[in-house]
Amino acid sequence: MRSSTSLRTRLALLIALLIASMSWIFGAFISKDFSARLRDSAGFELAELAYQMGDRLDRDMAGRAEVMEVMAELGVMRQPEAREQQARIIDQLQISMGELAWLGLLGSDGTVQVASQRILEGANIAQRPVYQQGKDGMFIGDVHEAVLLASLLPNPSGETMKFVDISLPIESDEGELLGVLAAHLSWAWAEEVSRSLLNPAQQRRNVEFFVLSAEGTVLLGPKGWVGESLAPLLQDKIGGRGANRRVVEWAGPQPGAFLTGIASADGHADYPGLGWTIVARQPLEVADEPARELQRDIVIAGSALAVIFAFVGWLASSHLTRPLQQIARAADKLADGKPAEIPVIRGVRELEILSSSIRHLVEALGRQENRLGEMSELAMTDRLTGLANRSGFEHYLRKHDQNSPMALLFLDLDGFKQVNDQLGHAAGDELLKLVAERLRSKVREGDLLVRLGGDEFVMVLNIRPEELEITARQIAARTLSALGTPMLIAGEETKVGCSIGGAFWPADGQTTEEVLAKADRALYKAKGSGKHQAVFTTDV
Repeated sequence: MRSSTSLRTRLALLIALLIASMSWIFGAFISKDFSARLRDSAGFELAELAYQMGDRLDRDMAGRAEVMEVMAELGVMRQPEAREQQARIIDQLQISMGELAWLGLLGSDGTVQVASQRILEGANIAQRPVYQQGKDGMFIGDVHEAVLLASLLPNPSGETMKFVDISLPIESDEGELLGVLAAHLSWAWAEEVSRSLLNPAQQRRNVEFFVLSAEGTVLLGPKGWVGESLAPLLQDKIGGRGANRRVVEWAGPQPGAFLTGIASADGHADYPGLGWTIVARQPLEVADEPARELQRDIVIAGSALAVIFAFVGWLASSHLTRPLQQIARAADKLADGKPAEIPVIRGVRELEILSSSIRHLVEALGRQENRLGEMSELAMTDRLTGLANRSGFEHYLRKHDQNSPMALLFLDLDGFKQVNDQLGHAAGDELLKLVAERLRSKVREGDLLVRLGGDEFVMVLNIRPEELEITARQIAARTLSALGTPMLIAGEETKVGCSIGGAFWPADGQTTEEVLAKADRALYKAKGSGKHQAVFTTDV
């Protein structure tokens, strides 16, 4: 009796140890793999958020500059006798543009003739950059404080007010300087942009934005960070339109490890930008929380199974030892990463339950790993169009045979902004889906279609060397024709078209980044030459 009890106890302990070990080993392996994939996916999302923030700021700045240019062209702004009408126009513009803190019309000598809310009227600001730079052409100044203006404007928050300057000359038909139109944009507008980009889920995950000057000084950031230098973050930042992501140990007001995404604000259209860098960060412990939860769940489930099956084993008799040893050997192989299958035990219900449950556990862990692969695939797919996204594009290029030639077609829609503005963002999304469908019909098996973001697409064409350029041009022509055909959006016939820049690998660069950059420049050439056309590197 004493011997029988000892065998049961040992059997129960063996089963408990076996199940717990499998759970811990598989839990640790899956958690580590999931954590790496999760960081890569979350890091790419942060880099995308940083890029969107920079693009939004540049687009807004470019839009404000266009409004100023239109206003400067108004005939009434050239008429000194029309001060009352000028004042009404300036006041109305300030009301309609909430971020416009001050707008003024300066005389040719720098004296403020008309200003919003009559602030600074009669003052001479000829020594200020808005006049000195603005009288010679369009001037957009970086973020700065303006002590005099801040003292005259309402400031409910009590925080230091900062502004961005825009000014440009007003000239007669003969080119004579008549005055300068100058504006101070409230920098609080950038904070509104950052809040609008963060959805509630991202806010709960403690995602934060930083806007850095060209020298790395924080222009916009969480409390306590403004004015701090983050220049080390810029040292190995990918230039141009690229973005990178990595884990960074931060010092300063809030030290710690953060998952960080970095992107450059490179301007928009004719606006060259001010050299800003956008940083989005998330505490590493927050980013890794799903991986820790997964590991904890696996360990808990494994521990629960260990207790359950230890009890079943305790009830088993000595003649069950051999099939249990078979199960243990197979489980040990699985734990060592070797191929094996848990045997199916027949005849004894408890052993059948044990073997079946362990098989289900192994299958569940396998399905979990498959789901991780599916999550990785989703992280490389654009949710709106179903095309590859920037992460998928980078993954494709890493896997690409360096000896195999290809053509890169860089597409940018013409007139997409007008559709968004006139019909709304939902219509804009529907338009992007239709564009993706039409582009799919133009690529072939083995090619890749990518949505980089916004209304920018890339077609990666794998073509035989002797047909590379002629086939790429044919596909570009068919694409122009397809996108030039009107589409029915929100019940209205809409036509956008596109411009294409083409480059070839490896003829146009040693790396795919160089080739893509040349395709981007060719696209810029196509835009500047009248839009709705394809320009290849061999054309310029």
